[in-house]
This record gives sequence, C-alpha cells and structure tokens, in this order.
Amino acid sequence: MLKHLNISNYALIDTLDIDLHRGFSVITGETGAGKSIILGAIGLLLGQRADGKALRDASKKCVIEAHFDISRYELRTWFDEEELEYDDEDCIIRRELSPQGKSRGFINDTPVTLTQMRELGEKLIDVHSQHQNLLLRKENFQLNVVDIMASNEKERAEYAAAYSQLKEAERELEELQKSIENSRTEEDYMRYQLNELQTAALREDEQEELEQEQETASHTEEIKTALYEVTTLLSGEDGAAVEQVRQAEGKLGSAAAIYPKVTELSERLDSLYVELKDIATDIEAESERIEFNPERLAYVTERLNTIYSLEHKYHTDDIAGLLREQERLQTLLNGIDNSDEVLKEKRETVRQLTDIANKKADKLTATRKQAAKKIEAETKRSLEALGMPGVEFCIDIKASALSPEGQDKVAYLFSANKGMALRPVAEVASGGEIARLMLSLKAMISGAVKLPTIIFDEIDTGVSGRIAEQMGNIMHRMGEAERQVISITHLPQIAARGTYHYKVEKKNLSDSTSTMMRQLTKEERIDEIAQMLSGADITDAARRNAKTLLGN
Repeated sequence: MLKHLNISNYALIDTLDIDLHRGFSVITGETGAGKSIILGAIGLLLGQRADGKALRDASKKCVIEAHFDISRYELRTWFDEEELEYDDEDCIIRRELSPQGKSRGFINDTPVTLTQMRELGEKLIDVHSQHQNLLLRKENFQLNVVDIMASNEKERAEYAAAYSQLKEAERELEELQKSIENSRTEEDYMRYQLNELQTAALREDEQEELEQEQETASHTEEIKTALYEVTTLLSGEDGAAVEQVRQAEGKLGSAAAIYPKVTELSERLDSLYVELKDIATDIEAESERIEFNPERLAYVTERLNTIYSLEHKYHTDDIAGLLREQERLQTLLNGIDNSDEVLKEKRETVRQLTDIANKKADKLTATRKQAAKKIEAETKRSLEALGMPGVEFCIDIKASALSPEGQDKVAYLFSANKGMALRPVAEVASGGEIARLMLSLKAMISGAVKLPTIIFDEIDTGVSGRIAEQMGNIMHRMGEAERQVISITHLPQIAARGTYHYKVEKKNLSDSTSTMMRQLTKEERIDEIAQMLSGADITDAARRNAKTLLGN
C-alpha cells in the first residue's frame, strides 16, 4: 500500500508531501490542474524513462519518493534475490533526476537499476489509464485475464517446458536436415577428397624423415669427401692422429715406469687412443655406406611434392592437419551413410515431444475453459449492475497451432443489447462500454492478483449518472478487500463513493504556477462535489445534492 508520496521540483510541482490511505480514495481537480503530472511522477517510481525537461527548476535536483507498507504481500523472497534490505512496514522507493540529465533509482536507500524498479513496481502498483482500455482489444491481454482467473501457473509452466523441448528438437531436426542436404550436394567431391588422402597413405612423421633424406641425398659427394678426409687425418699413414696418440701413449708409459706421477696421464692417453681408433673405424664405415642413389632421390622428391601439394590444397602446414581433414571427411561421409537412420530417430523424438506438448496444452486449455465460464458469469453480473441489462459476454476459445502460450486463440465476444449477435469487443463496444467492461475485469482479477495499489485514471470516460455511481460502488468494494484503490475522476457520483478525497489544484503565484494536492475535510468535500455538480457557482441545491451523494 502506498502510504506517503513526496515530490519536489517536478514539472509544475514545487513541493508535494501527502499521506495516502488503505481503502478507496478519489482524486479530483479541474482539467489541466496537474493530475497527470502526479501520475507521471509515480510512473518514474515504477521505472519509466525520465525526461530531463521535467525539472521545474533546471538548476536543482528533482526527487520523487514513496513509502509503502508491503507487510501483506510476501515480497521478502524478491528482496533477498535482489540482495536488497527488506522493511515490510516502510519500503522506500526513490527516483532522482539531476540538472545534468542523469537519473538514479533507490530502493531502501540502495542504488538499483530501472529494471529492478520496474519489477518491484509491477508488484506494488497497477496504474490503469484511459489508453489501457485499448488493451481489451488485444488477444494477449484477453488470454492473460483468463490465465489469472484460472490460477494455472503449474499447467502453464509444464506446458512451457514441454514446448521449449519440442522447439529445440525441431530446431535440431531442421539443422540436421540442412546439414545432410548440404553434405549430399558435396558427397561426390568429399568422397574424391577422402580417396585422395587415403591413397596418399600418410604417416604423421613421414615429412620430417623424407626432408632429411632428401637433404642428405642432395649432398652425397660433399659428405663422402668430408668423411674420407677425416678418415685420412685420423688413421692414414705416418703422421695420422691415431698413430701419433699411440706413440705418445707409449713414450709416456715408459716414463711412468720411472716417474709414477704421469701414470694417470698415460692411462688417459691410452683411453683417447682407443676412442680415436673407434671413431676412425666408424667414420670409415659410414663413408662406405653412403652412396648416391638417383632413383631413391627421385622417389623422395616426388613423395614430398605430393605431400606439399596436399598441404597447400587443404590449407595446412603438416601431415597432422591432413590426417585431421581425412578424419573429418570420414565422419561426414559416415553421417551421410547413416543419415536415414539418424533422421528417423530425430523425427521420432519430435513426434514424441509433440505428443507430450499437445497433452500439456490440452490440460492448459481445460483450465482456461473452466475459468472462462466463471469470468463470463461474473462479468455479465457486473455489467448488468453497470446499466447494461441486455448485455451478453462470451469468451470464445478456439484451437490453434501450438505457440508459446498454448494452443488456444482467445476472443472476447460482446453484445450490448438483446437480439444482437455476439461480435469481438473491438468491433462493437463503444468507449463507455469498454470502460465498464475493463472495470469489471479489473475488479475481478484484482482479487486473484492481490495488487497492493490500483490507480484508475479516468476509467469513467463515457459514463455518467447512475452508471457512474455503480462504478464508484465497484471501486469502493475493491478498496474494502484489503487493498488500496485510487480513482482520478471528473464525476461527482464516483468522487462521493471515496472514503478519502484529495484535490489537485493549480495556484498562480507571483512569478510562476504551481500544482498542489491536499486531502479535503468533510466540508471542503461537500463544496468540491457541489462544484462538480453545478460548475463554478455553487448553489444550495448543488450542496444538498452533494450531501445526498455523500450520504449525509
């Protein structure tokens, strides 16, 4: 429930500070007095976009703050999920607009996003303005009313889950069909590519081995010459390294017999001699093995050219990339070979999920049809009380293709007079009839939704007299059902039904104009309603009529 509203430096409002109450309240005032400005300020608290031009004084900050009692509405979970402080008796929502055009929102003094303000606002206030009557012409609104009255959250959630699974399976089937179709278009070429790679019989390390072999074969003569020269240096005739080391070792060994300190050096020379001799033998053997084989070189060169060509064709730098491409092609072709079976399985999955979704949709439809009967009866009674004795109202629910909302196409059919055929509301209902129908529906669904505060902005458009009085009675009863109902009205019959009465008026100051709002006393209220009845000049008869309307 909205307990207190404070507005400063907004449009024509310098400062507005007012308490509000549970039950049915009315707000009156001349056209242009600023009632819409107050609604605009409340809209900012509900997360609507701000306009920097709304500042009354462009050099000062605009602040709009509201205090709510939310103790009856089980909102702690939402506050916990949003990590916001929870105060059930004094929940504070504030919106600030700076002269620089910046906007900030707060819930219980914690900065929040506009999305968070909108989410909380939707749970606290329903503002019904004249343009919202147009919602009655929209199928999604009509369906939403039925679902609210059906209390079918469980059935809708189950259907939504089944529908989501079905759509995902259908998407996968479509993608699979496209993939197979595309693959089959290129099947011959892919088989040619796979055969080309398989025929190449590639090994992962083959390229490095062949490149090394080619390098060696291309320099055979250079290598043999080098090895021959080294062999000559090591083990040729007199003066070769091996022989010189052998002689040095012999001389040092002789010296060691009389000078033991060089014994270790003699042993090291002996080891060196053995190692050099082995090296010379190995080099000589390696030299004899190396032969220039033009046929082998031609094969290696051709093989490498094949590998390089394939790498260029398949845009890779090594054989590993070619082997990955071979595996990819094999997988695609295996998929084509098994596509009929895979498609059959996927289509069966879609069929099964369609059956499940249809069954869930049937259950959802059943809840809607049951609720529709209740809505029809209650709405007809309400409209009859609002001066439409011959009214007929029917909710037509026809089967349609599965959609996110189910399989139902909902239409509100309406006839204001006996003997007239039922037609869609948008085609036959007048503005006043739509206003009465919307009020009837709002009164009915408000109990199911249990919104703390409902604001009607001139919902009485197009009605007057006894009908207006009945509309006032309906809103008064709504206010008695543990909620706060506020009606902005120009009709004295509705104004008289309010438990509390506020007046919005525009004051001309010395250098500016300011909008103000105040709660009327009992006597002031009589004068206000009398003025609404008779105009600027209040007559005694108007006063008597006002007292009669007020029940005094």
